[in-house]
Amino acid sequence: MDILWFVYKRNTLLFPSLIANLQASLQVTKGDMEGSFSSHFLAALIIFLSFTSCANLSSAARPAAEKASTEFIRTSCGTTTYPKLCYTSLSAHASVIQTSPKLLADTALAVTLSTARSTSSLMSKMVQSHGLKPREVAAMHDCVEELSDSVDQLRKAMGEMTQIKGSNFGLMMNDIQTWVSAALTDENTCTDGFAGNAMNGNLKTTVRARVVNMAHMTSNALGLINSYASLHN
Repeated sequence: MDILWFVYKRNTLLFPSLIANLQASLQVTKGDMEGSFSSHFLAALIIFLSFTSCANLSSAARPAAEKASTEFIRTSCGTTTYPKLCYTSLSAHASVIQTSPKLLADTALAVTLSTARSTSSLMSKMVQSHGLKPREVAAMHDCVEELSDSVDQLRKAMGEMTQIKGSNFGLMMNDIQTWVSAALTDENTCTDGFAGNAMNGNLKTTVRARVVNMAHMTSNALGLINSYASLHN
């Protein structure tokens, strides 16, 4: 009983307001603790304090873990070609990425694939718009085809990343790097089609901005994948 009283007193220092309220409601006294105090209450009190302690420790640890994750992302993105875009596109996923190079590469590829799909879908709709000149339609059709190929390459790379294994790591990683690199080439080919007078000013600005953003994200994803691969060399 002396031990339980010690636990009780120690936690009144750690959680004074909680214990005071609990003590007042149940009329806890030292005599209760030392004498005929209910064992059920003791058990309940200790369990309550244990859970409260764990909750406070968890709450205290969470900000530190989040900070470590965001700093890890910031540092890793610093090695990419477009670090600001890298960080802004990945920092929202810090709780998933944590401080794992594998999860960082996975997430970068997944976010890039999602962007590629939405951009490809937008381009497919735009090419059907009325009022486009024949040369604009031709350039858009070429770009849609390139972006479709890019999405396919990124999709295959994403599938391989989810199945990568230690025994075949080198071979599978080589495939992933090849596919992402090919996707980047497709995207750059699309932007090359906007050179000259193939499109008017407004359409050219809108389309090029979307595709360039997609290409920059692909470049960053490739950089993070390469960094992850280098850890296994």
